[in-house]
Amino acid sequence: MIKIQAEANVPTEHGNFRMIAFSENENDWMPHMAIIAESTDFSKPVNVRFHSECITGEVFHSKKCECGQQLDAAMKYIHENGGVIIYLRQEGRNIGIINKLKAYSLQEKGFDTVEANLKLGLPADDRNFGVAIEILNLLEIKDINLLTNNPEKVKHVQESNIHLNSRIPLQIPANEISKGYLQTKKDYFGHLLDDNDN
Repeated sequence: MIKIQAEANVPTEHGNFRMIAFSENENDWMPHMAIIAESTDFSKPVNVRFHSECITGEVFHSKKCECGQQLDAAMKYIHENGGVIIYLRQEGRNIGIINKLKAYSLQEKGFDTVEANLKLGLPADDRNFGVAIEILNLLEIKDINLLTNNPEKVKHVQESNIHLNSRIPLQIPANEISKGYLQTKKDYFGHLLDDNDN
């Protein structure tokens, strides 16, 4: 069972947030995080984003995906409207950065993101959003508005003890490189994306 290991106030360029680290072990260098906006009203449905780690997009600003831009947009949104980002350490749809770079190499040869993972003998998407539900329960959040385009995240909430009040789209316009990636998200995973933006 995960539990709170540490928490502190962290000022960012998007505003001030309370950051809480969750793991089974206090020595875990890769805990899941809850990023909570100062203005959050827990008596109303809470705006929540489940966000999986993406070092290439968030740290190095890769143009192959929109993950870094989604995280920035989510932080801006919850700073302005209140809410929580559940930051999950599930790099590369939970295949890890080494396998992710191997998949990138295959993409350079013409495979899409799903085909590359499958060719490596890996799942198309191995993420587990159950831990996000566990964190919401630890934070005693029972009613949420979910910031997502991903129907799988919606399904996880609907099948849990958390009430889904609404879904808030979080779509980032495609660039010339991410266009195919976003199309695969829509075609293979059924992401709720507007054709005008991808």
